[in-house]
Amino acid sequence: MRRESGSAYSFAELAQLASAETPFASLVLCNQPSFLNPDSMTLEIQRFCEETGQPIPHTPGALARCIFDSLALSYRDALHELQSLTNETVTKLHVVGGGANNELLCQLTADLLEIEVQAGPSESTAIGNIVVQLISSGALGDLKAAGRTIASSFPTRLYEPQSVEGMEELLDRWKNLKIQATSLFTP
Repeated sequence: MRRESGSAYSFAELAQLASAETPFASLVLCNQPSFLNPDSMTLEIQRFCEETGQPIPHTPGALARCIFDSLALSYRDALHELQSLTNETVTKLHVVGGGANNELLCQLTADLLEIEVQAGPSESTAIGNIVVQLISSGALGDLKAAGRTIASSFPTRLYEPQSVEGMEELLDRWKNLKIQATSLFTP
């Protein structure tokens, strides 16, 4: 979506615009095949919203809000699936890479997953490459030592979950949207 706008907005600017929009006005199912590699992500989001009877996001802020809200709800689904498969309870989620810089998405994730989100470091790929080389050279003993070194070397931000007004209704709406999309978009 950002690329389609000619990169008129930075990721930070899109998050700021999204913050000013009404939460959960429009939602999309991020794992829907039509979102994997569409010719136009903007048009695909708008088409999905139209076909599911939701408000159609037109502004960059409304589109970004739709994406962030939908991602956080998708993360909730993935976490619940992971917990049911492993029979383990996740009490904190670590977000690394560029997504760790998106305060809105990190807070939405904490709120909707109802767990703490630890965000950072944002340069995780480069750090991972360095750590592998340090372990290979013997400068770091193992992955546990590398983890301790990374944790003490790079700042992170903790997001505490806050209550979401109308959470039950939102989750019912999300569940119904998944049911509706299955009947609309399954060949």
